[in-house]
Amino acid sequence: MTPSPATASSRLWLVRHAAPLVPPGTCYGAWDVPADAQATRAAAERLATALPPGGRAVCVAYSTLQRCELLAHELQALRPDLTFTPDARLREMDFGRWEGQTWDAIGKSAIDTWVAGFATHAPGGGESLAHMLHRVAAALQTAQAWRTELGVKEVVWITHAGVARCVAWLQERGESALPRSEDWPVAAPGWGEWEIRELA
Repeated sequence: MTPSPATASSRLWLVRHAAPLVPPGTCYGAWDVPADAQATRAAAERLATALPPGGRAVCVAYSTLQRCELLAHELQALRPDLTFTPDARLREMDFGRWEGQTWDAIGKSAIDTWVAGFATHAPGGGESLAHMLHRVAAALQTAQAWRTELGVKEVVWITHAGVARCVAWLQERGESALPRSEDWPVAAPGWGEWEIRELA
């Protein structure tokens, strides 16, 4: 018996952009910096080969920050059979006035304040982790709707390390559980790499 679209398993590909062109030790999240063009092209080539045939079975959503848009455009040139959708919910955390500063310049006291209120404090006056988890959870609901309503089998997110960690938290703990810094997932895909999770 063939499973119906509502019950068939689907996969979520969490693809991280290539290395951004920023000085080491710089805070960047919503800061819209480009990624290395050659590394982006190489990542797109690897991903284009790894992804199964497209049609309606494979949908790609990507962060609207240019380091992810670049990868999405490179992939689209190689795989025009896939469906591509920009999604601002897949952006990295907004660090407010910290963006573009070095972590040393931000200072230990400010970082300690963030760590103490890890889920609810908005670093640099930007975005709290609780808010980021909420928007990533909403994006997951959209991905699940693609699975149940459209029969999509492969959902690809071209996104950031922070979003990948949010997905890990949401799948393991749920949105109602607010993380402490010591509980937060550390693992994330490397530059231009990906991890694949079951889309439950």
